[in-house]
Amino acid sequence: MNKKSAMMSLVLLPMMSMAQSVTSPNGNVEVKFSLTGNGQPTYEMSYKGKTVCKPSHLGLELVKDKHASKGKDETDLMDGFSETGSKTSSFDETWKPVWGETATIRNNYNELEVNLNQPSTKRNITIRFRVYDYGMGLRYEFPQQNELNYFVIKEEHTQFAMTDDHTAYWIPGDYDTQEYEYQITPMTGIREVISNNREVYKSNSSTTVFSDTGVQTSLQLKTNDGLYINIHEAACLDYPTMHLNLDEKTLTFESWLTPDAVGRKGFIQTPFNTPWRTVLVSDDARDMLSCKLTLNLNEPCKIDDTSWIHPTKYCGVWWNMIVGTKSWAYTYDYPSVRLGVTDYGKCKPNGVHGATNEEVKRYIDFAARNGLHEVLVEGWNEGWEDWFGHQKLDVFDFVTPYPDFDIRMLNDYAHSKGVKLMMHHETSASILNYERHLEDAFNLMNKYGYDAVKTGYVGDIIPRGEYHYSQLSNNHYQHVIETAAKHHIMVNAHEATRPTGICRTWPNLVGNESARGTEYEAFGGSVPYHTVMLPFTRLQGGPMDYTPGIFETQLSTWSNNTSYVHTTLCGQLALYLVMYSPLQMAADLPEHYEKYDDAFQFIRDVACDWDDSKYIEAEPAKYITVARKAKGTDDWFVGGKTGEEEHLAVVKLDFLDKGRKYECAIYQDAADADYEKNPKAYKIVHKTVKKGDTLKIKEARGGGFAVSLKAV
Repeated sequence: MNKKSAMMSLVLLPMMSMAQSVTSPNGNVEVKFSLTGNGQPTYEMSYKGKTVCKPSHLGLELVKDKHASKGKDETDLMDGFSETGSKTSSFDETWKPVWGETATIRNNYNELEVNLNQPSTKRNITIRFRVYDYGMGLRYEFPQQNELNYFVIKEEHTQFAMTDDHTAYWIPGDYDTQEYEYQITPMTGIREVISNNREVYKSNSSTTVFSDTGVQTSLQLKTNDGLYINIHEAACLDYPTMHLNLDEKTLTFESWLTPDAVGRKGFIQTPFNTPWRTVLVSDDARDMLSCKLTLNLNEPCKIDDTSWIHPTKYCGVWWNMIVGTKSWAYTYDYPSVRLGVTDYGKCKPNGVHGATNEEVKRYIDFAARNGLHEVLVEGWNEGWEDWFGHQKLDVFDFVTPYPDFDIRMLNDYAHSKGVKLMMHHETSASILNYERHLEDAFNLMNKYGYDAVKTGYVGDIIPRGEYHYSQLSNNHYQHVIETAAKHHIMVNAHEATRPTGICRTWPNLVGNESARGTEYEAFGGSVPYHTVMLPFTRLQGGPMDYTPGIFETQLSTWSNNTSYVHTTLCGQLALYLVMYSPLQMAADLPEHYEKYDDAFQFIRDVACDWDDSKYIEAEPAKYITVARKAKGTDDWFVGGKTGEEEHLAVVKLDFLDKGRKYECAIYQDAADADYEKNPKAYKIVHKTVKKGDTLKIKEARGGGFAVSLKAV
């Protein structure tokens, strides 16, 4: 039931600069706003009396633009402001997500709205603060007005002034990718690591590291006196993605927006609201994972009928290509191909194409036997022979299958087995081409019964010179989501911008990659603590399609790939709980799951939609343990993941229903398990448990555990 309380008070303060404050509903978080002597907006923030952000300035620097200011020099929206009024209000509602970690989410905050005027330009702006028990969000609002209709942003100067040289968990600021391992250093150690790893940071398919002290959000910090701080953004719509750049002398992070092809940061028409700039804070690391600040700062769902949106477990023709035993391409006859010109009927098949009728049917049968909902197929469509590295505008048409992929037959076969195929649209980062073909591509999906698409944006963006996280690119990703909704299609976007909670408004956005995923385990691996960092960072904005479930972790046992997965087998099972997503892949090959069928039982059983979630223990890069109650049932699942050190998880079963017994299956690392030396050593323990019992489970290095608790 929703409960809303209207404005509590109205305070008119024309032309005054006295400090104002607003506190969270429980009083733990306080935000103060004031104008400096030269009229620059400034805020500061505290938690339980401890300073989180010292006085930090706000404002936007504008550029000279003939459309924005008739060719005249532009006046920045940085200072020279007077306050014309302010008001405070409170809001309290409980809303139901279409899918999520919990059945309901409470959105309870106190708000301060400050109205400002710049007398020299006669322009008005509003700065709005929403203060929660666990953090705050702020944004700039530009009402429609005679003196401010169009403007171009040179840079946004939102500051986050830290109190000390906190421990930072970070990846380098980059306009094109988040596919990095997280670094753990003092804030002042950022420069040294980036400077020493410049060449490493250029190794991805598309990278643009912009500063020696730049980092990406979501940025996790930890203070020496026990505070956890997280800086991010929410509701990034029609705006470039925000990064942070550190001033090492003042220990101040400042927003740094992604530019367009000519270096401009944003083209704005009023009325307009910027994304929210968020600061999450607590003295308990578990709050970093359970509090829904980013979601709450987004608008309610805009899809009237959401019955077609469903959490999904899937497998697919993918891992073989990633590891290198199969190919996306159909033929090796030609060094390049042209859509509508190359005759694949005259080409010799290369013999290792993955998306063949026979192979896809094998995955469909596996999915049907094991209760998986869908089968992803990559490399089904013409054009993969020279899809990457050539900046081709017309690389794919998204409707023409290879000769060995019978799209009608395979979809009919899948549907006869109670399974659906999942579409794959790799755009090769040509967003111009994708938008030209989008309606035809979605119409084809509707024709054959596809209801989900995995999109990809590998490579440099076309139009050439644009970045993956620019305003234009972000508008493209949103256009795809909204167009897909009209066709009742769910979207799982890879290599797109990092999510900022938009899945609340558009819940057909069921997943993103936007981080270093499992595929990198085949490209040299990721540090064992990587998956114990992502929930504190990347997952702050929305779920990730991490593609877990690799059982044959030592790839050389079945391929020529010498890399290995940097977790134990049970650590892979833990990811289905620790890495929350309504879209979960059983990413390994069917024959590998058949080899470890007793462990695969957990993947069969585990849910991907939840009524409740309780974070039992957490510490960034160290360990996470979470319990989740499956949607519409009395069954619980528990997962624990650790980093580079062993960990003893203590799970008190206080969340179970009183008076009930539960059949408990514990999938845990064997005594001698180790992600490097003995990754596939595990044991399964069965017992009956009840509320009040305690499980003590040892996790190996890079290991983890998974527990199913089925109500008797």
